[in-house]
Amino acid sequence: MKHKEYMWAYLFVAAPILGFMLFAFIPISYSVYVSFTDYSGYKAPVLNGGDNYVRLINDELFWKTLLNTFYAALGIPIGMALALGFATALNQKIRGIRFFRTIFFLPTISSIIALTLLWKWIFNDTYGLLNYLLQYIGIQGPAWLSSETWAMPAMIIQGVWGGLGINIVLYLAALQGVPSSFYEAAEIDGGNRWDKFRHITIPCISPTTLFVLITSIIGALQDYPRFQIMTEGGPNYSTTTIVYYLFQNAFRYMEMGFASAMAWILGFIILAITVLNFYLSKRWVHYE
Repeated sequence: MKHKEYMWAYLFVAAPILGFMLFAFIPISYSVYVSFTDYSGYKAPVLNGGDNYVRLINDELFWKTLLNTFYAALGIPIGMALALGFATALNQKIRGIRFFRTIFFLPTISSIIALTLLWKWIFNDTYGLLNYLLQYIGIQGPAWLSSETWAMPAMIIQGVWGGLGINIVLYLAALQGVPSSFYEAAEIDGGNRWDKFRHITIPCISPTTLFVLITSIIGALQDYPRFQIMTEGGPNYSTTTIVYYLFQNAFRYMEMGFASAMAWILGFIILAITVLNFYLSKRWVHYE
C-alpha cells in the first residue's frame, strides 16, 4: 500500500520538476553558455571568451540604464508606506468596506497594457487629465513624458499606483492577523494610537513588510513593459531600464550573447540585494 502511495507521490512531484527542467533549467543553463559567445540567434554561437562582460563594463548606456532602474525603484518605499496607510484604513469595520477593498485591488487584475495606455493619456502634456487639473488650479503642468526631468517621476507615480493593490491586500491580511489582546494590553498601560502602531502593529507585520520589500525590489529591477509603452525608453534614454535595454539588444539588434551577459549581471545584482535584505532583516523582522 505504501509503495503505491509513494509511486503516486513521485508522479505528482515529477510533473513540476520536469516542467522546471524543460522550461527553466535548460534555458538558464544554455544562457550561461550563450553569454560567452557571439550569437545572433540565426547562426551558431561562436565563443568569444569574456568579451561580452568586458563590453558591459565599458558600456556607458548599460550603467545609465542600471542607474535609471534604481531611480525608478525609489518609488518602492513610497508605495509601501501608502499601501500600509490604505490597508490600515481598510481594516476598519465600517459599512461598504468590501467595495473599497475591491476598488483598490481592481488594477492588479486588469490588463497592464490597458492601464499603461490610460496613464499615457493622463500624462499627455497637451490634452492629458493631470495637466488639465493642474491648469484648473492655476499651475502650468510640465511635458511629463517628453521631458528628461519629468519622465521618470511620472513613471514612478504610475508604478506606485500600479503596485498598491496587491500590497494593500498583503498588509490587510497581516493587520488582521495581529492579536487584539496586544492592543488591549497596550490600552491598559496607557498607550495611545501611535504607540500601538509603532510598538505593536509594525513589529507584528514585519514579516509581511520583508516579503513586500523583496518582491517589490525584484519586480522593479525587472520592470520594462510599461516603459516601452509609455515612453519607449525616452527621451534620450532617460527612462530606459536595464531590462528594456536587454530586450532591445536581444530582439532588436539580435545580440543574444551580449543580452545574456546582461541578464546574468542583473541576476547577480538581484541575488545580492535579496541576500542582503534577508541578512539585515534579522535586526527588524519579528516572527513571534
